[in-house]
Amino acid sequence: MNLSPILISMQTAAAAIFVTFFVGLAAAKFVADTKSTALKMLIDGILTMPLVLPPTVAGFFLLFLFGVEGPIGKFFLNFFAVRIAFSWGATVIAAVVISFPLMYRSARGALEQIDPVLVYAGRTLGMSEWRIFTRVRLPIAGPGIAGGGVLAFARGLGEFGATAMIAGNIAGKTRTLPLAVYSEVAAGNWDTALDYVIVIVLFSFIVVALINACATGASSPCKRRSPSNCLSRAPQAPSAHANGARSPKRLSRFIAAFKPPQAVSAHVNGAHSLKCFSRFIAAFKLAFTKLRAFHFSGKE
Repeated sequence: MNLSPILISMQTAAAAIFVTFFVGLAAAKFVADTKSTALKMLIDGILTMPLVLPPTVAGFFLLFLFGVEGPIGKFFLNFFAVRIAFSWGATVIAAVVISFPLMYRSARGALEQIDPVLVYAGRTLGMSEWRIFTRVRLPIAGPGIAGGGVLAFARGLGEFGATAMIAGNIAGKTRTLPLAVYSEVAAGNWDTALDYVIVIVLFSFIVVALINACATGASSPCKRRSPSNCLSRAPQAPSAHANGARSPKRLSRFIAAFKPPQAVSAHVNGAHSLKCFSRFIAAFKLAFTKLRAFHFSGKE
């Protein structure tokens, strides 16, 4: 079995998730914070379009834009002497476009489910919008963001239709795992195709198990304790006389220290999910390094 399709697929998925994760998170924050309903529906429809379009149709639009005669492809070819279509970079572009909606939709759903009272409380305490996003919204939305990142990574690894349209099926250059399965079946090499299928199935199972492990491991501390213990963690609201006696500074400290059990568990969930996602990326890099070393040692 030739290992080049596996290496190309891993390189493509790693480069794609680096772009998809940050761009998808930024787009999700922008749409979630948009006040205009019409503008939100328009932007959401455009960003979600690759999720519902057939991959070959998405690949057609990419080829139209990044082809030799396309506006973007022609610009890069004339000014930088770089041909995008039918190159390894084209596989990354296809993976980014197809996997982007999964990351965007997951992150947006996680951000929109945050209790707005927590955001308003941060604003009343003088926190900037960026600090509220990084210290309040991002930790709470961590499980959805991490899950979207893993799903987008897996989708980029298994991309077929758009990759075939814009990058082709060049052995050792743009032939990814799905294209390798198609090529081997077309050539009648069923045993080799089965080896590639087993690799894809095993990796898909690992992704599903990782998502379930993140969701299970990030269970709320309140679920592992009795409800009375969780309720006892929340401080009691002061009486009206105490409220009147408190200075504004002490009252602000009280509001800042007050965190409902839901908010506490959400922060724990977010931190665990982001940590789980970073472990997944580290494990993937280690596996890719060993596989690449094995591939080149076999050539020698």
